[in-house]
Amino acid sequence: MQALSPAALAAPPAAAAAASAPFPALDELRATAGRLHGRVLHTPVWRWQTGVVQRLQPPTEVWLKLELLQRTGSFKLRGALNAIAQLDDAARARGVCAASAGNHAMAVAEAARAAGTRAKLAMPRTASPARMAACRDAGAEVLLFDTIREAFDAARALVDSEGRTMIHPFDGPLTAAGTGTVGLELMDAVPELDAVVVPVGGGGLAGGIAAAVKQLNPRCRVYGVEPEGADAMSRSFEQGRPATLERVDTVADSLGAPYALDYSFGVCRRFVDEIVRVSDDALCQALFWLFRDMKLAVEPAGAAATAALFGPLRQRLEGRRVGLIVCGANLDAEGFARLLARGAAVDAAPADASAAAGA
Repeated sequence: MQALSPAALAAPPAAAAAASAPFPALDELRATAGRLHGRVLHTPVWRWQTGVVQRLQPPTEVWLKLELLQRTGSFKLRGALNAIAQLDDAARARGVCAASAGNHAMAVAEAARAAGTRAKLAMPRTASPARMAACRDAGAEVLLFDTIREAFDAARALVDSEGRTMIHPFDGPLTAAGTGTVGLELMDAVPELDAVVVPVGGGGLAGGIAAAVKQLNPRCRVYGVEPEGADAMSRSFEQGRPATLERVDTVADSLGAPYALDYSFGVCRRFVDEIVRVSDDALCQALFWLFRDMKLAVEPAGAAATAALFGPLRQRLEGRRVGLIVCGANLDAEGFARLLARGAAVDAAPADASAAAGA
């Protein structure tokens, strides 16, 4: 990835206005895509035509947005680059910080290196060692904590104690504008989609993509999908305000946001039609299908949209033209093998036992 030039680091004149808007407008999404051009990969969109997808009847046209092929292995680089690129010289000199189970941390580490600034990253001890190593390799300092909630608290403390800028993993207009470029690319490739299914952690990816999709094609339905054990946005929709979880318990650590926040909740509520939940078994089964049929080695978060298509959304989306966001693939080989074996076991279970997993 190229180092950020002074011109790229300078905030555009409309940045302040965009930051105060309730959602990323189409002009801002396109301007963000222009700023990120050449710094992120334009990831491919590929039609799924073999294997389990043939079970969908009537025949369903399924398109995968392969954001797992992005630099750093997930969509997170888009928001991190967009946020860091708009820091002034003084802020870059003080450095940045972030809290993350890994994908966002890796993205912030790379974006910080490209901008010539320093990153401190708060991560849970349970995060993948491979992700931690990638962050350190990019020059970031990694701080470990027992839980993701403690990591968030520590990152916020670094803002006060060291004057660092918090690069939030899912909240804020710069993050949403960055993730919205995924939606622009998807709609450019397949403009007449009937539905788009997006994994939800804190809502930054879902909100940004939904804002792009709905402004380009208002009739297209946008569904978010969360793990049952990390369903802050589902609860937020039900309560009509951002919700906080007492605990997070899911194999999809990349979707393990402990709470929703005002901005991302507001964007999701405006543009996302519905949030559904899937079990960890369904995530592992979908991971297994993507590996077997599409030869994709994804993390559980990257399989969430597939799990939703074959689970709670199946009846509504059969016979439609559907886009699935495959958002990331950062797992060590041992961890992936365990999840793959679990998914294969779920898939091999009797139909009545695996129905909840969408078989």
